[in-house]
Amino acid sequence: NTKANKGDRSADAVTADQQKNNKADRQTAKDIRKAIVADSALSTYAHNVKVIVQNGNVTLRGPVHSDDEKKTVESYAAKVAGPEKVTNELTVKGDSDADRSKQ
Repeated sequence: NTKANKGDRSADAVTADQQKNNKADRQTAKDIRKAIVADSALSTYAHNVKVIVQNGNVTLRGPVHSDDEKKTVESYAAKVAGPEKVTNELTVKGDSDADRSKQ
């Protein structure tokens, strides 16, 4: 995770500590997290992605095991917040740093 967390150090990176503490954002994050964790077909990696909500906009960060998991996690966020409000920064485990920057 240390290598993956290096991306959080850039000045423009959205990180969990930037999530707003308003009720609507907390509820959105909770609803997305609940949907992700309820899906037993997803890996532990997918269950532990970062869900960051700022003023209704959702950013998903962290590794997952496959492109299918990446799409599934994004679909849960889109169902809760709306597809236009989701930024998917998830990476497939094993992607190189160069591949990660293209996503």
